Amino acid sequence: MHVTLGARYARGKRPRADTLTTMTQQPAPPSYPSVPPNHPQSVTALVLGILGLVLCGAIAPFAWNIGSQAVREIDASGGAWGGRSEANAGRIMGIVGTALLALGLLAFVAFLMIFVIFGAASFTTFHTTHIHRVR
Repeated sequence: MHVTLGARYARGKRPRADTLTTMTQQPAPPSYPSVPPNHPQSVTALVLGILGLVLCGAIAPFAWNIGSQAVREIDASGGAWGGRSEANAGRIMGIVGTALLALGLLAFVAFLMIFVIFGAASFTTFHTTHIHRVR
């Protein structure tokens, strides 16, 4: 038989007051340590690192610099700042992007040197062998 709470009260079977207080009290939630806020530049370093790898390699050195600075400040804060993993990821992507930028510039300079050396040699050879005398 299913009796609603209102029907029980109508018949005079009200629960005692001490039973109500023990039934309605819930245990306190467990306390967790508070999470420190992220460093203001940790996400900036992460975004610049991603952009430095994906879009423009010239941004990568800035990600490296900002990420390194943010990691140093987070470590020196003694737990007051969070976001070390974001700053460190941005720093690492900045290092990788800077290395790729340096390799690309080195390859470009080498290509230019080879083009100038062999291009100038073939240009002079071509023109000296194909000179026509005008009579």
